[in-house]
Amino acid sequence: MNLSAIRNVYFLGIGGIGMSAIARYFHALGCRVEGYDKTSTPLTKALQAEGIKVQFDERIEALPAFIQEDPQATLLVYTPAIPADHPQRVWLEQSPLQLFKRSEVLGLISRDSFTIAVAGTHGKTTTSTMIAHILRSCGVNFTAFLGGISANYQTNYLRYENGKQVTKKPIVVLEADEFDRSFHRLTPDIAVITAIDPDHLDIYETEDAFREAFDIFAAKTRVAGVVYIKSTLQVAAPAGIKLQRYSIDPAAPGDFTGENLRIEDGYFRFDMKNGGLAAQTTFTCGLPGRHNAENAVVAAAVCIDGLGLNPEAVARGIETFNGVKRRFEYLVRNAEQVVIDDYAHHPTELDAIIGSVRMLYPDREVWGIFQPHLYTRTRDFATGFASSLAALDRLFLMEIYPAREKPLPGIDSQWLLEQVQMERKELADGPAILTTIKEEKPGVLLVLGAGDIDRLCWPIQQLYPHG
Repeated sequence: MNLSAIRNVYFLGIGGIGMSAIARYFHALGCRVEGYDKTSTPLTKALQAEGIKVQFDERIEALPAFIQEDPQATLLVYTPAIPADHPQRVWLEQSPLQLFKRSEVLGLISRDSFTIAVAGTHGKTTTSTMIAHILRSCGVNFTAFLGGISANYQTNYLRYENGKQVTKKPIVVLEADEFDRSFHRLTPDIAVITAIDPDHLDIYETEDAFREAFDIFAAKTRVAGVVYIKSTLQVAAPAGIKLQRYSIDPAAPGDFTGENLRIEDGYFRFDMKNGGLAAQTTFTCGLPGRHNAENAVVAAAVCIDGLGLNPEAVARGIETFNGVKRRFEYLVRNAEQVVIDDYAHHPTELDAIIGSVRMLYPDREVWGIFQPHLYTRTRDFATGFASSLAALDRLFLMEIYPAREKPLPGIDSQWLLEQVQMERKELADGPAILTTIKEEKPGVLLVLGAGDIDRLCWPIQQLYPHG
């Protein structure tokens, strides 16, 4: 596929966070961009406001005319989240036209670029978005495809062209998604691995197969490239590729180590040491949380060590980074009450967010609303979920968000709730939760999950006087 010859692009599932970033990319290039999605969302409305046509009709007749009128200059992209029996997907797959996965298109876009690809079960969206923000704040040219909406820029697609070029090829920053082995289609110059906690076992089947996928990803790094990996993780070291380790824990130091982690004036601060810095540099995280401080360590390592940027300028970029929507996002923050929204949908992510909140608010009760995501993930990690959720003082558990899956016999939220060893827990839906919050106004409330739980965020904010 010669992308320079493309004039039209059609997306099946255009409202997905990854798909919409690519749609914005082609739209910015001047292509005619259209797409289908199941329902209208704030993201599809944003695309429409930008001039991208989005329709919600799955009938074959709703496909744009350019698919048949100008097939040689048309790119067709779909996400695996679109069901295999979707009428438009079936028709396109049976036609002579080639239908590309989102990951394939990302591979095509980035193949002739200097690619920074961030992978990991957790932290990849925040870290890739942080790297993009640092580049922008340092005046470096780049293009970024992000897995979330940047709070600094209110978009998941960033492009800056009026600055300096620090590599021979244009820089592309992207999130390397392990789902469906998508990240194996990338050939990064700089690869980052933030976590290898098993997930997506409906795809990989075994934990060993999941971990092996990261070995394969690391091996995709171009010769003379660099893999930055958390110091407690292991991947097979590919020949001709430099392996650099990072850590926020001095007990498990890496080539780049954040030391003396502390909270000052409500901010997480650390001192980063490595042989490449002329002097120890102090970093202030714009985002709270130990896990975000660790993300900042590797983002700084990539920009200072991998790209040769000034450490002080990188530190300023990290301090001004406001995060990603639904990643430790404050919905309410005043002297009496705090409400935080977070995408956490894996036990390790729940541990990170709950643990960080405990550090910030050690004398307050912490309530949580959690919506499990996928029946298979709930089944596979039930013990971990039960342990993580038990760290809350009160739990509201919602029904499982199925996404692409069909129900599994015996796997539901009541089954999970019974495994959580705590007294103040209950199965509840949105209206019941809102009623309780209105009556009791908890001091610290966490809204957790990757499904449609974010629909509760606005109603919750309205229940607080300073929401």
